[in-house]
Amino acid sequence: MARYSSTLNKMARGETLSPVASVARTTSSSSGWLSSDEFGTASLTLAVTAATGTVPTLDVVVETRSAAGETERSVGSFAQKTAVASERKTFAGFDDEYRVRWTVAGTTPSLTFSVTGVGK
Repeated sequence: MARYSSTLNKMARGETLSPVASVARTTSSSSGWLSSDEFGTASLTLAVTAATGTVPTLDVVVETRSAAGETERSVGSFAQKTAVASERKTFAGFDDEYRVRWTVAGTTPSLTFSVTGVGK
């Protein structure tokens, strides 16, 4: 699917993805299952914009499955984050659905982060 790229100032291939909106989080959770029918590879950026608490940690993994109810499998993960940081990574091997799952740990942790990118 084509999309307009303001960086390139023209139409570009790929589907804009925003599986995790930027919000302060204090517990582990996931984005929920999202369709990946239109792409098999995704270039995603994890952006941590705030981190508080005693030794806060954030682990983020990208998972896929072939259909609702099927067993999920990991297509990769970002490096653990403990402070404000950003990382861009390409994940491949998507099936019909994907999700972004995160684990927040530490003493009274609060991490504000998002995951966005492009699926191809």
